[in-house]
Amino acid sequence: MQYLDIAEVVQRSGVPASTLRFYEEKGLISSVGRHGLRRLFDAGVLERLALIALGRAAGFSLDEVAKVFTPRGRPRIDRQMLADKATELDNTIRRLVAMRDGLRHAAACPAASHMECPTFRRLLGAAASGAIGKRGKKTLAR
Repeated sequence: MQYLDIAEVVQRSGVPASTLRFYEEKGLISSVGRHGLRRLFDAGVLERLALIALGRAAGFSLDEVAKVFTPRGRPRIDRQMLADKATELDNTIRRLVAMRDGLRHAAACPAASHMECPTFRRLLGAAASGAIGKRGKKTLAR
């Protein structure tokens, strides 16, 4: 079995040593021993780190990512959790698209003042009501 010291894991994964130590404290990865003062990891840690990175890029918290790994360390991905996250991302995308479109309109609006622009006023109202700018809220209707 091939073992990698922490420096090799850093080099091959791009994950800083401090993050590796943090992940180990959180139980996301585990070292198999030490070589001198350096932690040693099973080569499978690279795939595990890739799964963690993918989960984080998708917006999962570290606690949510931790649920993906069984006690034996094998990944077991909850398909409903993936579907729920995809729905959450859809909502975020809609909210961000509405915000982007509002900002583009405000930048090019021919009104003398943004406060006189009906589209900008609607955007302000949506922000004041919490419809935009907060996760989990409904998106601005177009």
